[in-house]
Amino acid sequence: MTGRTGSTSPRTPTSPRHRIAELRRIARERFGWSDLAPEQTEAMGALLDGHDVLVVMPTGSGKSAIYQVPTVLLGGPAVVVSPLISLQRDQVAGLRRSAAPDAVAVNSAQPESATEEGWRAVREGDAEYLFMSPEQLAKDTVLKRLRGLNPSLFVVDEAHCVSSWGHDFRPDYLSLGEAAERLGRPPVLALTATAATPVRADILEHLHMRDAEVVSTGTDRPNIHLDVRTFTDDDGKRAAVAHWTAGAHGPGILYTATRRDAETHAARLRQDGVAAEAYHAGMKAVDRRRIQDGFMAGRPAVVVATSAFGMGIDKPDVRFVAHASVPESLDSYYQEIGRAGRDGEPARAVLFYRPEDLGLQKFLTARALDTEELKKIMNVLLGRNAPQSRTRVAQLSGLSRRRTTDLLNLLEEAGAVTCEGRRRAVRASSGRTADEAVEGAAEVFERRRRMDRSRIEMMRGYAETQSCRRQYLLGYFGEQLDRPCGQCDLCHRDHDGRTGTTRREPARAPGHRAPYEPNDRVRHAEWGEGTIMRIEEDRVVVLFEQVGYKTLSLAAVAEHGLLTGA
Repeated sequence: MTGRTGSTSPRTPTSPRHRIAELRRIARERFGWSDLAPEQTEAMGALLDGHDVLVVMPTGSGKSAIYQVPTVLLGGPAVVVSPLISLQRDQVAGLRRSAAPDAVAVNSAQPESATEEGWRAVREGDAEYLFMSPEQLAKDTVLKRLRGLNPSLFVVDEAHCVSSWGHDFRPDYLSLGEAAERLGRPPVLALTATAATPVRADILEHLHMRDAEVVSTGTDRPNIHLDVRTFTDDDGKRAAVAHWTAGAHGPGILYTATRRDAETHAARLRQDGVAAEAYHAGMKAVDRRRIQDGFMAGRPAVVVATSAFGMGIDKPDVRFVAHASVPESLDSYYQEIGRAGRDGEPARAVLFYRPEDLGLQKFLTARALDTEELKKIMNVLLGRNAPQSRTRVAQLSGLSRRRTTDLLNLLEEAGAVTCEGRRRAVRASSGRTADEAVEGAAEVFERRRRMDRSRIEMMRGYAETQSCRRQYLLGYFGEQLDRPCGQCDLCHRDHDGRTGTTRREPARAPGHRAPYEPNDRVRHAEWGEGTIMRIEEDRVVVLFEQVGYKTLSLAAVAEHGLLTGA
């Protein structure tokens, strides 16, 4: 063992042709992959050239390979930031099943002895992949140890979590750009399956990505058949969920809105002779692990779960993903149905929809902001000249560390506080009173809430649309599908059996044609700037920064000049 004393040199072939051949050889011999897609080798080549890379690829398309293979050629470990400890564990286990270099995770869920052994393995060259959570990279001691390892890559998995536009915003991701700088600025690789244009811009900005190459294959998973079944009463819907799931073929996942529903549906399926298990965050960790491992091995055949299940599940032969209730957004829905059909074979995604179920999601977004808590934090900061750590602010305000972090992020976005150095030390911005700071943070909070509510309405639109569901789904992410997909319930309904063709959507009326394309920037007099996400037959969907998603009539846009170029 030579250790990592001083910098090492990459072992990278200089000729592009030889380099791709070497990447494919490593993929085949070390990981067991017969080939690499052109988009994968494009991203890998950019990393080997020292460029930052943003990769947008569907779930199950091999995003992890983009850092796993080049790391074998690079002279230093890859630091991989992953949001969940369970996901880190699964990624480490997957690497250890291959002939790849060893991988370790360093996290708060393991004994200190295991953490130190992980550090030793990377330091001495026994492991080349180091998985960590974003929270750990906010610690000075961790960053100092990492810098001494001369990392060759800085990988951010689930990179959409850095964006407040995104459905899964995690404030701890905001410090990752600065963390990469403090590690000597190795090439940054950002990975995500869902990133509309505004989210991509946030990723590039917050991760401090420089002249980054963007590699995107789009979000479509054409092998997944999309289906929505609508009900007016809850009992009828529950009976239909049980009947359909019991008759479905192959391993599958049934998502529910609550823990109680997960238990109830699993019990009913077992009564019908289905090997089904409930899974949710309220269960013991050992039971969750048992169910997850069993599902990977083929039993239970069906996991009935809340959204706590699935991230990190890389089971290729999941034949269906069903939702017993409507999820919070199309972002979440796309991520969850993407766990089906990763082997490329046909799979099904079925949503059991009752319009009243959207009331639960609206209730969850109706939470109020406690302005008194904000005032406590501002009073702590206004009473001190020196920057304060977030832990210290929590202690002095009497709030939990997590609650303090959430409120400080609101205040920072409102410009009421500034973060210095490593984003752990905060101070009040000059020239603002506590009341002014609270007012600004409340505006940010309300903007986020409007965004969440608009996502719910887009989810309603998907469930209730009368045109191709795949066109609607891809349009939500800013992608245009030129013709109906032929692989959803509505396309099958509109199928003309005599000609064997799927009926095309009618063309837009000439006077209503929008002078825009998806991803164009526009401005509305009341709602401000936004991004064109989808253009339909007679309407346009715009994602506005201040109010979220809005659907506008093309006729009204043309007649009243509602949108102008931004």
